[in-house]
Amino acid sequence: MNLRNVVLCGFGLLMSIGASAQINVLNAKVPEEIGVRTEAQIAYDNDTPLPYGYVDERDVLWSKTTWEIIDLDERVNFPLYYPIDTNNIGSERRSLYDVLVKGIKDGKIEHVYADSYFTEKRTLEDIGASLVYSDTTDLGIEQFNAEGRVDPEFIRKFTLDAGDIEEWRIRGYWYLDKRQGELRYRMLGICPVANEARSKAFEDEGVDAKVELFWVWFPATRDILHRAKAFNRKNTSQPISYDHLLNSRRFHGVVYKEDNVQGDRGVADYINDNALMQLMESERIKEQIRNIEIDLWNY
Repeated sequence: MNLRNVVLCGFGLLMSIGASAQINVLNAKVPEEIGVRTEAQIAYDNDTPLPYGYVDERDVLWSKTTWEIIDLDERVNFPLYYPIDTNNIGSERRSLYDVLVKGIKDGKIEHVYADSYFTEKRTLEDIGASLVYSDTTDLGIEQFNAEGRVDPEFIRKFTLDAGDIEEWRIRGYWYLDKRQGELRYRMLGICPVANEARSKAFEDEGVDAKVELFWVWFPATRDILHRAKAFNRKNTSQPISYDHLLNSRRFHGVVYKEDNVQGDRGVADYINDNALMQLMESERIKEQIRNIEIDLWNY
């Protein structure tokens, strides 16, 4: 077999793998069968997230913790933002925010916290208070004063959805593995950031109250994020799992804080009212981390 045949066989194998990524779309007899795996496919497909290898504390030669902002206005970060309208799209495509919120509501994601240090755990009721704002109309107030009750039609509810998320914040751990001799990154937490649900009720007032909704311990959510797929703009037959997308750092983030002696103060705390200098400081921190690995091999 010559080189040309080898290349053609390899290409054919890749095409067959790609075709199977759109689950049952070519073999479905009715639309309801699209996305449904057969028992044979389930038994054959060992589709689990790539496990993290064990890292002994003695093998960590150097480490640094960083906090980053993933701005969803940047095009490279769109796979984390869309789709925001799920009324006319398949159930297999959901934004990262919808995946996490659904996992929390279903009880599959339990490690939810109020801060990036994972000290205060939050319940579903606590998160619901942050995501939903209820307001009584004037007619409802009049009814309450007259009858002591309020009918549901006089209560307005404003709920945050995927379209309201403005950015994601992540906390990660850079470390130098002396056994492998390379610099590695491990994501620890992820957090959606948006204006409070109250701002949707008073849009005319221009309420700008951007808050961290909740922090999720990332390693415990990998199974759920692996089953959820992000859109692959280059090849729709092979969607990317959110677990793969985040672990491989296929996004652009800006460092806004690093662990330091001043109580982990943020970049904005010592560079005020200068977005350009803050961005340059973020790049300096990134460059400093990259140089750790480069300096390891300099003699």
